Amino acid sequence: MIKATFSSLRHPNYRLWFAGQLVSLIGTWMQNVAVPWLVYHLTGSPFFLGLVSFTSAVPMLTLTLWAGVLADRMNRKYLLMITQSVMMLLAFLLAAAFYSNMLEWWHILFFSAASGMAQAFDAPARQAMVADLVPRGEMMNAIALNSAMFNSARIIGPALAGITLAAAGPGWCFIINGFSFLAVILGLLLMQLPQHEAPANKGSAFSEIREGLIYIWRHDAIRALILLLAVTNIFAIGYSSLLPAFARDILHSGEYGLGFMSTAIGVGALVGALLLAALSAYPRKGLLLTAGNLLFPAAVIAFTFSQTMWISLVLLGLTGFGFMVQNATVNTLIQSRVEDRLRGRVMSVYTIVFQGFFPIGALFAGTIAQQFGIELGGAVGAAIALIFAGFLWWKVPGIRRLT
Repeated sequence: MIKATFSSLRHPNYRLWFAGQLVSLIGTWMQNVAVPWLVYHLTGSPFFLGLVSFTSAVPMLTLTLWAGVLADRMNRKYLLMITQSVMMLLAFLLAAAFYSNMLEWWHILFFSAASGMAQAFDAPARQAMVADLVPRGEMMNAIALNSAMFNSARIIGPALAGITLAAAGPGWCFIINGFSFLAVILGLLLMQLPQHEAPANKGSAFSEIREGLIYIWRHDAIRALILLLAVTNIFAIGYSSLLPAFARDILHSGEYGLGFMSTAIGVGALVGALLLAALSAYPRKGLLLTAGNLLFPAAVIAFTFSQTMWISLVLLGLTGFGFMVQNATVNTLIQSRVEDRLRGRVMSVYTIVFQGFFPIGALFAGTIAQQFGIELGGAVGAAIALIFAGFLWWKVPGIRRLT
């Protein structure tokens, strides 16, 4: 079972990818915890927590489709080296701005927008890169291990961020994140990949985007999976942008509590990812997807009304588990169905829905929290997602039969 769970790691290129990404993502999660904490410290407003996340979505929503075309046209390795270098520079600039004692909340909006631009070009190439690192037969295992690596970083990064925030302040979180990008850049440099052969140019970038969108629309399974993911990331995921408010004003746990809350989500998600890696040969993946689609919003609703720290941590663990089972299974089901020549463009749409829609949900949650209270800010969107999940269970049984 253990050998099957980690089978993709026997490929040297994937090992380099896994190690480099793990180090880099630890730094990224440290910054992801530090930025909202700093914003809430500067403004005291749940709305601005959502606004910062929303700002990063604007370039994600407007540029990612074009980035998908680029990921199909050029060498993904070199594209990722460029995007990772840009994000490294932005982390160091954010640290410099903080230590200049002139940083205000609107400066953070600027850095969020700039980071969103880099991520818009990074994410489709990173998602499509899996097909370049392992044979097709092991792609499902590699996707699950990517999720495990992501959530291992989510466990370590927020815990380190909580300690660093309390001991040294957010500036050091930004500095550590900047240096962490060197690991993934080095890993990419060491990879031995086949020579990239650019496909014949069939027309403009716009026509290639249109081809990818038509492909998704005409492919019933991929279309349904994208829709499912969209509802979750517009509504249920918004609670996570409010974690600083829950930590300070509901659970009264401060920086350490915020770190442990994020870590609890990561632990649950890591367990879910390892389960999926072990079950990569399990035929009824649609059933796993449906279970995660129901569990995730239900756990979010329960968390928003918890007043006790240990209960909240348990519920956040279930939240992370349900989220991972749902989203990693969606990724696997899409990647196993898409044609290679369209992989970058299809995964660009996946990226928009998975990452670009989250800040919209964060703004939605922040607005409700500002007007009606922090608890309802997290619960309302999750209730909408749970109702939709129940509708799919009842009216679209075909999703449960996907393999």
